[in-house]
Amino acid sequence: MTFDEKRLAALREKYGNDKAGEIFDPKFAKVGEKIFSNGTRAAPYAGVPTFVSAPYRQVDQRNPEVSDLDVAIVGVPMDLGVTNRPGSRFGPRALRAIDRIGPYNHVLECAPVFDLKVADIGDVPFSSRYRLEMSHDDIEAYHSKLVAQGVLPLSVGGDHSITHPIIKAIAKKHGPVGMIHIDAHCDTGGAFDQTKFHHGGPFRNAVLDGVLDPVRTIQIGIRGPAEYLWEFSYESGMTVIHAEEINGLGIAAIIEKAKAVIGDGPTYLSFDIDSLDPSVAPGTGTPEVGGLTSREALELIRGFKGINLIGGDVVEVAPQYDANHNTAHVGAQILFEILSLMVYSPAIKPR
Repeated sequence: MTFDEKRLAALREKYGNDKAGEIFDPKFAKVGEKIFSNGTRAAPYAGVPTFVSAPYRQVDQRNPEVSDLDVAIVGVPMDLGVTNRPGSRFGPRALRAIDRIGPYNHVLECAPVFDLKVADIGDVPFSSRYRLEMSHDDIEAYHSKLVAQGVLPLSVGGDHSITHPIIKAIAKKHGPVGMIHIDAHCDTGGAFDQTKFHHGGPFRNAVLDGVLDPVRTIQIGIRGPAEYLWEFSYESGMTVIHAEEINGLGIAAIIEKAKAVIGDGPTYLSFDIDSLDPSVAPGTGTPEVGGLTSREALELIRGFKGINLIGGDVVEVAPQYDANHNTAHVGAQILFEILSLMVYSPAIKPR
């Protein structure tokens, strides 16, 4: 390519003296109008850290008033249900500390913190840091108050046992929900060590409680040595896609399969960080080699644009097992992607 004096002169004319924050493309100018203020935008490293830099709202923990919100992002720092390495109680704090997520999603073409009325409303208040079943009751009660106000909950764990009480809360409004579950493990195991409440069994519990529709549930990325524990998934009618099938099927085909499974009914999206390969996300309690790359996970989630999404979560980030913070970083990005999907959900109430 030769140097073009006329083209350079035109670029200098248009861009050489532009004002701070000035964007000429009409599509991107609309985005810039939301994000820039007085020629600048918020520094990602400044201020009080929140989930995906959403505004923070301090609420009455007993009676949170959030009826004006579309989405409430909630921390659930509880890991009493782990079967292996503890530490995901620190997941919410780690995701809040990631300083550069968003604000624009160039694939889903939205700036969700600006396109939705959304806030980080802090953490679920727990009655006891020692009692798992009591903690589940607290999670259900708190999320019930959010859902009753017409707000979509987007939650950050914590171990995967938190999803059962969240779905119980959502089902009070929507009835039995469908689910897209991205994980290394089906989490449909039975009772052991004298309890059925642990992070290996929330979705068996949810089906048996009548709040999760197994026929409208798809589990993606399953692998590892615990396959013998997942017979409930198959017998109940869940669709299971193992990690070993992903390359052969392709992400696009899996997206279409998932959409066919969930249909247009209310659907929950649960993302366990151990669905990713430990080379990408080592900071988790039960890592399994052979998982998704971060790029595959993003492609997968972005393919669900337009589904009737009524809630979601990111769980099992245990940051102390990852000195480089990569696990928390990808977890925060996944949270941002789920929030971006909510922009297009039919469940968002019109204003």
